[in-house]
This record gives sequence, structure tokens and C-alpha cells, in this order.
Amino acid sequence: MGEVAVIGVVGHRGAAGLAPENTLKGFRLAIDLGVDRVECDVQLTRDERLVVIHDDTVDRTTDGSGRVGALDFDVIRGLDAGDGERVPTLEEVLATVQGRVGLLCELKGEGVEEAAVEAVAARGMAGEVLFTSFNIQRLAKVRQRGHFYQLGALFKDPTDAEVACAVDLGVAEIDVLYKNLCLRVVDLMHGAGIRVRAWNPDTWRDQKAMIALGVDSVSTNRPDILLEHLGRRRGVVVDPTQ
Repeated sequence: MGEVAVIGVVGHRGAAGLAPENTLKGFRLAIDLGVDRVECDVQLTRDERLVVIHDDTVDRTTDGSGRVGALDFDVIRGLDAGDGERVPTLEEVLATVQGRVGLLCELKGEGVEEAAVEAVAARGMAGEVLFTSFNIQRLAKVRQRGHFYQLGALFKDPTDAEVACAVDLGVAEIDVLYKNLCLRVVDLMHGAGIRVRAWNPDTWRDQKAMIALGVDSVSTNRPDILLEHLGRRRGVVVDPTQ
């Protein structure tokens, strides 16, 4: 029971199973539910503005079409990201979470790391943000900016060599797709003093299995389910049909 009590809960892309993903509405809902951290994805527009969106294109998550990197900010800003929400800037997300919950900021696309670090530094939030990426070189560029920036290496199914590279870089956290996470990796990381996050189990059965492995945190599109079973969910209303 002690392990369950200290499991960190991360709202994936806000609370993507309950509200439009990567929107301020979703991040606020996750915070209101009681998560410890939220996760977002950040990319650069054609005119080099930082926007929070997952895919390379706007097609799936908005009513528009086209590559994020080929569209200007004003065009993307004019799109509906669901429920009338707009694609937020990283600055807006930082302002939403600052002093309330931690933020996992996934760096997506070439050249994004420099601008993202600058945005975080400008708000004095280095201690509240964990920069994550599947690209170890992108994380290395953040590391060059200072060892006070926290890093998290993302993996779907990591090889021992990939894990070793992340350890050598000095990451604070290893983040692994829950279906491919095993006790050996968890024990190996804990032995190196590195936290382990499982992503993204969305049922209590799978969430409970990750807790049993001894992970430090779980990210999920359904933080309401996990928080409910942990006895930590706050009394906010969510759509019962989800």
C-alpha cells in the first residue's frame, strides 16, 4: 500500500481521454482532477512560434490541414482544436501549470529544443519542467544548456544500448510504453538512481500492473481512473460516457 500512495500521476496531453488533447481545457481538467504532472508536446511553426500539438500535421486534432512546420502561427491559432479550444502556445501552458503541477515537455521536430529551453528559462521554471524526447541528441542539446535542466528519455521498447546512452547523458527519468516495460528495466534504472514512468495505460487493470512493477509514475489519458483507485481524485465532474 505504501508504494501505491506515492505513485506519481501524469495527465497525458492534459487528459486526452476526457478533453481535447494538448489544450488548455485539458490541462486545467487534469490539474483539477489532482494529477502531479501533465505532459505536452511542443513544435515550431513556420514563423518559429512554439505551439503545443502532437502530430506533424494539424489534420487529426483540429479542423484544419497541413504540416505544423509549414503553417504560420496565426493560421494554426485560428483552427478549432476541439470544443472550441485553440492550439495553445508553450508559454500559455507554462503559465497554466506554474506553481501548480510539474510539466513533461516532449520536444518534437528539429530546432525546437533551443526555443523551448528559452521559454522555460524566461519563466524561471527549470525545476518544474522535465524535457522529454525519443531523440537522444535532442536531449543532449538541452543538457548543453546546463545540468539543472531535467531530462527524460522516451522509449517504446528500449534496447540495453539505448538505455545505457540515456544513463550516460544523466537523465532523471526513463519513460517506457507500458506494454514493453518489465521488472528488469525498472530494477536497472532504480539501481542507477533514475526514475521510471510507464506510459500510457488507460484502464485500471493495466495501471495496477504498472504499479506492481514498482514504477515511480504513470502517465495516462484517463488520470481520473488512476486517481480514483488511488483515493486521490478530486471532486470534479467528467463526462461519464468517456
